[in-house]
Amino acid sequence: MGLKKLTLACATMALAGMGMAAEARTLDPNVPEDAVEISKRLQCGEADGEPAVYYWSGRGYSRVRGERDRHVFNLEGMNIRQCVSVTDPERGTGYRQVSREIMLYTDPETGEVLREWENPWTGETVPVMHVANDPVNMRAPNFPVGRDGSPYSISTYRQIGDWVLIPFEVPLFYTNPLGGDYQEYVGNMYQAMEIFDFAARADDILDTDNATAYPTVSWVRVAAWLPWMRMRSREGQMIFNAVGSKLRGGYDELPEVLRNEIEANYPEYTAPPPGDDARPNATTWTVFRQMIDEMRAAEGEDSPAAGHSE
Repeated sequence: MGLKKLTLACATMALAGMGMAAEARTLDPNVPEDAVEISKRLQCGEADGEPAVYYWSGRGYSRVRGERDRHVFNLEGMNIRQCVSVTDPERGTGYRQVSREIMLYTDPETGEVLREWENPWTGETVPVMHVANDPVNMRAPNFPVGRDGSPYSISTYRQIGDWVLIPFEVPLFYTNPLGGDYQEYVGNMYQAMEIFDFAARADDILDTDNATAYPTVSWVRVAAWLPWMRMRSREGQMIFNAVGSKLRGGYDELPEVLRNEIEANYPEYTAPPPGDDARPNATTWTVFRQMIDEMRAAEGEDSPAAGHSE
């Protein structure tokens, strides 16, 4: 990576950040600085601090060996985020993304937000814990130069006719936050696969005359039972499938079911976290553990982490 190329890219980004119009051109995904900009257009708003909102809807299915897949509930989700520019003297100018997200489980027949759910395997009626993860931040900024000195690239980038397609998979395998200290031995690790498939018109995402892009996205997740379902050690898993897009109208374009729930119960989700947010990321599992620990503390019980056993 040449210093001259990095300097030119930094100057171009700096001019854009100061509101000075740079000459429009077509981004080249094979140029690391342009690849970073394509990624930023895919994920974020028009400029630093400009919120962007992704919306998706879909279905959740159960999969148990020996029985038909069940359509368990529907999904209504959103993620509100922003990007901030970050400059490194050796790696160039890149960006960091911060966000928070909500996903509601809704009744497949009525579309209403589920408050309770009747478990068809156990016969129990359990309270529903919707996804409300804050924050969901990029683990590290994207720069034109990687930590190992390699040039940044979007390895799955492909262009077919008028469309740019960027799929990627996120295999997850980590210690289950609801388990103990011996999961390496008893096999209770959390394993899942998330699949994101972005699609955008080439003239939308590659032309710098456009301030940003508004791609579509499909999202698939194959994972263990959700903790609030109280499935204990029953065999099986969940499969989620949803489609959506980045919204041109932002938060106000979200469907009423999401806006009503956010305004009633999650008012902070109308805006992204601050650009310098340093909190650890939240997941369904960490949020559920916190909720259970707080509930047990209120009832005078010890949490499992404090030595409680059942």
